[in-house]
Amino acid sequence: MCLAIPGRLLSLSGEDPLMRVGRVDFGGIVKQVHLAYVPGAKPGDHVLVHVGFAISVLDEAEAMRVFAHLREIGELEEWEARREIP
Repeated sequence: MCLAIPGRLLSLSGEDPLMRVGRVDFGGIVKQVHLAYVPGAKPGDHVLVHVGFAISVLDEAEAMRVFAHLREIGELEEWEARREIP
């Protein structure tokens, strides 16, 4: 099964849209993510991330719904053990 996780974009780096990356906060765990598929994403946006690539921008309410569903099916146990997820 493929899984995409929402996170909040903290910062951007790179001028070339195909090489742009950002720091994304996943409930306290921050990772670098490629942003080529979401050229309009800006700091503060929530993005849906799959295998290191942001694949869409979503609003905060939708991000929280995704977290709730993942929690229901037990996919957040490892993440929640490391940090509190909203």
